[in-house]
This record gives sequence, C-alpha cells and structure tokens, in this order.
Amino acid sequence: MSNKQLNLFDLAMIVVSLVIGMGIFRTPVVAAARTGTPLLFFLAWLVGGGIALCGGLIYAEIGSRYPVTGGYYKIFSYGYHPSLAFAINCIVLVSNAGSTAVVGLIGAEYIGRFFYHDTAAPELFRQLVTMGGIAFFFIINLLGLRMSSRVQNILTVFKILLVLLLLTALFGHHPLAAHPAGAGLTGIGGLHPGWLKAFGFGLVAVSFSYGGYQQTINFGGDVRNPGRTIPRGIGYGVMLIIVLYLSLNFVYVKVIGFEQLKTADSIAAILMNHLFGPAGDTLLRILMFLSVMAYVNVSLMSNPRVMYAMSDEGILPAAFRKKTAGRDVIVWSLTAFSAAMILTLLFSSTVEKIINYTIFLDSIGFATSASTIFILRRRRTGEERDIYRMKFYPLVPVIFILAYVCVATSIVLDDPSSALYGAGIFAFCFLLYFVLRARQRLRNAGTPERRT
Repeated sequence: MSNKQLNLFDLAMIVVSLVIGMGIFRTPVVAAARTGTPLLFFLAWLVGGGIALCGGLIYAEIGSRYPVTGGYYKIFSYGYHPSLAFAINCIVLVSNAGSTAVVGLIGAEYIGRFFYHDTAAPELFRQLVTMGGIAFFFIINLLGLRMSSRVQNILTVFKILLVLLLLTALFGHHPLAAHPAGAGLTGIGGLHPGWLKAFGFGLVAVSFSYGGYQQTINFGGDVRNPGRTIPRGIGYGVMLIIVLYLSLNFVYVKVIGFEQLKTADSIAAILMNHLFGPAGDTLLRILMFLSVMAYVNVSLMSNPRVMYAMSDEGILPAAFRKKTAGRDVIVWSLTAFSAAMILTLLFSSTVEKIINYTIFLDSIGFATSASTIFILRRRRTGEERDIYRMKFYPLVPVIFILAYVCVATSIVLDDPSSALYGAGIFAFCFLLYFVLRARQRLRNAGTPERRT
C-alpha cells in the first residue's frame, strides 16, 4: 500500500495499544499466585520486560528491513514457506477476533453497571454494546488510516492516563482497611524449594501481558520513512510499557499487599476506591471502557492487513486486497474481520477455550518469527536502504528465542492438553493451506486463457 500515513507518534501509540489491554489489570493476580513471593513476582516482571525489550529490538530490525503491509504474515512467507505463514496467521486471526470480542464484552460490563446497579448486565446487553463499538470503529476505519490512527491516539492517551492515575494510589491519603499501605513489601521473601518452576509459570503469565508489539510490523507499508520510524516507534513504545508495568506492579504490591494480591478480585477497582472512594468506581468504568475500545479499534486496524497479505499471495480471494480510491481502505478485509468479531460474540465461551489453546502457539510464533532475523541478515534484505541494525547481535535474538522456547515448555508441563489442542489447530490450518492451493490450481486450470 503506497499511501504512507503513519508517523512516529502514531506508531508508538499503536504499540502501546497492542500491548496494554486488560492483562495488566488481571495478570498480576495470576503472577502473584504462581510465583509465591514478592522477589519472584518482581523478577518475573523485570525479566519479562527485558525479553520484551529484546523482542522490540528484533521486530524493529525486521520491520525496518522488510516494511510491508501485513508484515507478520509476510515475514513467515518470505523466511520459511507460505504454508507456515498461513497456519500461524490463521490462528492469530481467529484468536484476535475472539479475544477482541471477549474483551469487548468485559468493557460492556463496565458500562452495564450504570444501568444494572445490583446485578450483572444481561448477556444480550453486553453483546449489543460490543456490536455497537465494533460498528462504530468499522465506520471510523472506513474513513481511512489517517482518521483511525487519530482516534487511536486519543484512546491510547486515555489508556495511559488510566495507568498513571492508578499509580497515584501510592500517594493516597486513606490507607486500606485490611492492609495498611506499605506492608506489602515487608519481608520481600527469598527463594524457596521449587522456585525455578514457580518463576517459570509466573513468567508465562507475565509474557503475554507484554505481547502484541510484534503485530506492529503489519503496518510496515503504511509508515513514513520505515527504516527509521518503525525501530523508533517500537522501541519507544516498548520502553514506555515496561516502565508503566513495573511501576504499576510496585503500586499493586505496596498498596494492596502481596498476600491480598494473590486473591484480589479487581485490583484496578481497589486502587480507584483507595483514591476516590465510591466516586472512583464511576471514573474507573469510563476509563476502562475507553481502554477496551482502544483495543477494539487497533485490532480493526491491524488484522485486516494480515488478510490483505494473504490475498496478495493468492491464498484468499483477490477481493481481500482491494482498496478504496483515495483513502486506501482495504474494505473487504476490514468487513470480513469485523464480521468475524461479531460472529464470535455468539460463541464467546468456545472462543475463550480456543484462545487458551493458542497461547502455546503464540510462543512458537514469537520464536519462529524472531528467527527470521537470521534469514534477513543472511540474505542482506533491505540493505540497499537506510535500515536499523540492532546492537549485540546475535545475542539479543538468541536470548529472546530461548526465552519463548522456555515459555512454550512451561505451558507443555503446566497444561499439556492446551498445548496438544494448539498443535492440533495448527496442523488443521497447515493442511488447509494445501487444500486451498490445490483448489486454486484447479480453478486456474479450468479457466480458459484470455486471448488478446
């Protein structure tokens, strides 16, 4: 796509929105329960941040060397084979459509509390609110990438403000009744028997709160001066996320207390109530809903570009790469992904199971996509242009790849059935590629050659 519309600030905001979803408001509870001690808890978040920084440097160079629309599909196709690209990205598309729909339902629950004070909002209400959000951002994206990125920038600023507001709980004037502020770090805890296993399981939870930035390379064909903008956008975005995550987790432990954190229900609500009392609940609902809507919009911005790339290689019909005149909107891909999100609302419980199965494959996807940096360097891809070259190569990609191999191994040990189901879904998508290719060859063979 030739119309370069994204600048450095746009790309950095996309990185932040792709990574900061609902995870940081839920994952710390899981990580605290799994690690068992504050020392291992903070170590998991610190190591997870280091891995994310390594990943940011890797994808910065990948995006700089190979700036194309739908880059997360194209890099597998270019580095390995289109069948692998198709299989992994089909799973990514299904998982993203499902996770976006599920997150949308969570956001609708926050709004529902304005109308249903004493009971949970009915499922139909939450579905209609989520469908309304998808429809609204579908229209925004139809107006072009420039418009959708501006809206995304505003929503992402609100998301960052929510995190910054929660950080101020550290200076709240009213200590929590069940836990005096400050006691959370008393006795930070040492290593215990089985600490390595506990750390590994904690790191699994943490790793997926840091994930998402790899999808930034889907916008490679839309970025101005990609050789410089992609590395800087990913780098600034990832570093901002690491600072916000480490700071927020410090506040969680300091204000709520580590033992209470292990079983806390809604940690964001606890902090907002600590800051503002009952009025904090209203503010939290609004900011959480805007945060969720930011995730819905960035999902609609990113995922259709994968479908565009699939169509560009002839796997999906040609309609999926067609663009509108003037605004360069890939309208059929955008429509198809929007429809997929709405359809998954009807099967949200099944979708959540599918997402659990794909966590294992996400780890494999990270490791294999990052490994393409060795292929790009060997082929000297993009070196005719001004590109970004990471420092400490090949140490950085080796650390990153080994980390995600360890994460995948932890998932196999902790939940072998999910890993097995994930491998089964991958095998199905892998075989589906060859079925689609065979049908395409038969269709092309049956089409009479056009005479000129």
